[in-house]
This record gives sequence, C-alpha cells and structure tokens, in this order.
Amino acid sequence: MINRVVLVGRLTKDPELRYTNSNIAVGTFTVAVNRNFTSADGKREADFIPCVVWRKQAENVGKYLHKGSLVGIDGRIQTRNYEANDGTRRYITEVVCDNVKFLDTKESAGQNSFASKNDYQPSAQFKEEKEEDPFFASSNIEIDDDDLPF
Repeated sequence: MINRVVLVGRLTKDPELRYTNSNIAVGTFTVAVNRNFTSADGKREADFIPCVVWRKQAENVGKYLHKGSLVGIDGRIQTRNYEANDGTRRYITEVVCDNVKFLDTKESAGQNSFASKNDYQPSAQFKEEKEEDPFFASSNIEIDDDDLPF
C-alpha cells in the first residue's frame, strides 16, 4: 500500500504548538495549495489542507513559520474520529508531516506579506554559484558523442 502526500503551499495562519502529557511537541497548521486550473468564472481556487507535525520539527515550525510562509511538505494522509459533546461522531482527515521544508528565504521569513517574483533577490552565494556554473541558464548545451560515457 502507498500513502504519500507531497504539497507546496502557504500557511493560512500562524502554526499552533502544543505539548502532550508526555511532553512531546505537536504542531498544527493549515496549508493553502493552489489548484492547477481555474474555475468556470476564471478564478484560481485553493484547497486548505490541515497538517500535523511532531517532535523537533513541530518546535521548528512553531518557532520559524508564520502566516504566509511558503512550505514544502512530505507526509501521509491520516483519518481519525471522535465523539463530540453533542454525541455525534466527527471525522478528521489531515496530513501527518514526515518532513517540512521551509521554502522562504531568511530575509522574507521575517515579513508577513507576500513578495512578488520581482522582489526576489538571490543571495550572494547563489550569485557566485550561478557565475561558476557554465550550464546555468543555457538552453543550448552542445555535447559530442565523445563526451558521453556510453
């Protein structure tokens, strides 16, 4: 059986960090993930996906992420249920995160606003790597048959 989820999206609000009775950190947050198509009226819609993360990753999420942070998530879908105070059975489907990647730059992580593509400034290290890489932005790479290992 395979139960694997990969998401890239933005947090809809600041994550909530709590601790269990046995002092294990658990973080919860919701990620907005844009759909790859537009609706009939031309608007792009998003899905709002509840996520849960445990232990050290939960503490890092609680410490470094905030509303609007861009994250990459690798995890699995889990469903659970409980009986509400009114006696009805409630079902919850969420993503249990095995890995949460912080996709914002350190500079933009402190800001609570969305930056446009034109606002992005690559780091000095990235600029150096780009200058050293002869294939970086080149769409025409010439390779002779002698260069191939097979």
